[in-house]
Amino acid sequence: MESVQAIKQRFELIGNDPKLNRAIEKAVQVAPTDISVLVTGESGVGKESIPKIIHSLSHRKHAKYIAVNCGAIPEGTIDSELFGHEKGAFTGATQTRSGYFEVADGGTIFLDEVGELPLTTQVRLLRVLENGEFLKVGSSQVQKTNVRIVAATNVHMYEAIKKEKFREDLYYRLSTVEINIPPLRERQEDIHLLFRKFASDFGQKYKMPTIRLDDDAVQLLLKYRWPGNIRQLRNIAEQISVLEESRQVSWSTLNSYLPNSGSTNLPAVVNQKKAESDFSNEREILYKVLFDMKSDLNDLKKLTLELMKNDNGEKVQEENEGLIRKIYGENGEDVEDMDRSSLEVLHLPEPKVEAPVSRPPVEDKYHFAEEIEEEETLSLQEKEVELIKKSLERNRGKRKAAAAELGISERTLYRKIKQYDL
Repeated sequence: MESVQAIKQRFELIGNDPKLNRAIEKAVQVAPTDISVLVTGESGVGKESIPKIIHSLSHRKHAKYIAVNCGAIPEGTIDSELFGHEKGAFTGATQTRSGYFEVADGGTIFLDEVGELPLTTQVRLLRVLENGEFLKVGSSQVQKTNVRIVAATNVHMYEAIKKEKFREDLYYRLSTVEINIPPLRERQEDIHLLFRKFASDFGQKYKMPTIRLDDDAVQLLLKYRWPGNIRQLRNIAEQISVLEESRQVSWSTLNSYLPNSGSTNLPAVVNQKKAESDFSNEREILYKVLFDMKSDLNDLKKLTLELMKNDNGEKVQEENEGLIRKIYGENGEDVEDMDRSSLEVLHLPEPKVEAPVSRPPVEDKYHFAEEIEEEETLSLQEKEVELIKKSLERNRGKRKAAAAELGISERTLYRKIKQYDL
């Protein structure tokens, strides 16, 4: 078994960070087996080196090694790319095509950005992992393949599973062994070493003297967070090598090439899930509002039923004063005005009874007549008009006194006078 240092030299890996060394050790240990490996880490940390190490140290090293960027293949064609298709399977399929799993039979497939796979493709991949079987697009014939799958992702898999963007069973099949590559900001001692290596390479490539950093620039290099990791560091080294005439790079020169240079590598308390938390709080508030609306609607139904079932509407409004104010607000009609005739204010139609209707008993506390005739409704209205006329005559047209005698508010009396054109 090759040593970690020998592996680094062979694959041009630079750095002495313990986490990086542990990742390489795990790759060397699992290489002789056929178990699936999932490589995790942020974008730009160099995850693609681990599958190459695993393949080169395995018994499949003489077979094909195919790297597939799952995030770069359109959703409509990824099944065809991975598993192949039959002639005429879809528009443009003019001939039968072999997919990567068929071509790499006996070798290794590296699925980069596996977290971007569509759910339908994840089901197909799960079948390959379980029994080595797959179907070409447009074919019903099951085919066998013997491939070693190494996957990589920069997606937080548990979050993706929670959001139902990635299958949990597929995750556990892929991550039989999980190898994590640390971000560059956690490899403090390796940052300057990597920069010097890149500066030397670009100096040779462009036939120019190698750039060098002064002490202040080195400190800036180490404090910067490097969100793009090694890929960003390499790009910065290339830009400075090409654009700067002076081969001695100062703090101000380096700072001009660093986006958001205020972002340092110092520890800070940062709520990474603030946006999700805010959305969650808004969603909870919305749910509460909806539940309150539903409760108010049920209360309104109850109130309407009470008004329809009782002849004495004012008694009902007294018993439900708080409920009425809750539903109609303080700016609505006075609570004492909410009697049976006030259904029109609530925009609720008077119950229409065209013929005798039999009603089953609802509860013991309600005693409805077996039949409600239209004549009774008309006679009640006539009695109401007669009582209002007599009260007004007795009180010499004084509405306030008449309303008090009738047991209703003056506002209600005024409306009834207008309603009956008295």
